[in-house]
Amino acid sequence: MCWLLCPRCPTLAAMDPCDASSPITTHVLNTSDGVPAARLPLSLHKLDVHMMIWNLLTVGTTDDEGRCAGLISSDAFSPGMYKLRFETRQYWESLGQICFYPYVEIVFTVTDLEQHLHLPLLLSRFSYSTYRGR
Repeated sequence: MCWLLCPRCPTLAAMDPCDASSPITTHVLNTSDGVPAARLPLSLHKLDVHMMIWNLLTVGTTDDEGRCAGLISSDAFSPGMYKLRFETRQYWESLGQICFYPYVEIVFTVTDLEQHLHLPLLLSRFSYSTYRGR
C-alpha cells in the first residue's frame, strides 16, 4: 500500500497499490532468490529547485509481487526532478540477511507528463541495477 502525503495537511491518504494509472510505477525483484521483493519500504520525493531540498511525496511498501503502483496521482504529477528511495537494509534484515547498500536512490527527471515512467529495481544483497521500463 502506498500513502500520498497531502500537501495541505499533515495527514496521509491511501492510494490503491493496483492503480496502474499512476504516472510512476516500480517493480522490485530480489535477484538473489529469484522472487519479488515483497514488503520493501520505499518513498517518492520531488526536488524543490528554489530551496534545493527534497520534499517527501509518498511512502509505501511493495506488495507480494514487488510492486507499488500508486506512487503519485496524475493530478500531483508535474515536471521536475524526482527521487525514488528504496530502504534495502530493512528489506534484507527482515529476511535475516545483511546487505552492502542500506538504501538505493533512483533520481530521474520528468519533462513529458504524457509518458508513463516504470522504474524496475533488480536487487541482490551486494548489487543493484535499474532501468527505465515500459
